[in-house]
Amino acid sequence: MEITDSHTTRHARALAALGHDARLAIFRLLVRAGEPGLTVGQISEHLGFAASTQAHHLRTLSQAGLITQQKNGREVINRADFDAMRALTAFLTEECCAGFVAADTAPEVAVRDRLDTAR
Repeated sequence: MEITDSHTTRHARALAALGHDARLAIFRLLVRAGEPGLTVGQISEHLGFAASTQAHHLRTLSQAGLITQQKNGREVINRADFDAMRALTAFLTEECCAGFVAADTAPEVAVRDRLDTAR
């Protein structure tokens, strides 16, 4: 897999967004809330962030594609994007336990070396 493909870039942006304590807390809260989501006020009640700080973090999560925001009258409903979350999880685990062979090593040598180290 090429390191700079569009999927990798999108997932790297999502992981970077989750790499901040406040954004991770907001995202996890929205995941717990489920499909109904939460208003900005409800998020603030649970986490106690200042409005401007919270707005910044919600914008970052939205730009990273991890949450959706829907205007409902005077309120904005924030929801975790569960499809994006599943795609990110799938991306992280798609090659789990597939093994690794160095590019300059023939497969039969790599297998022999693994057998030798297991003994």
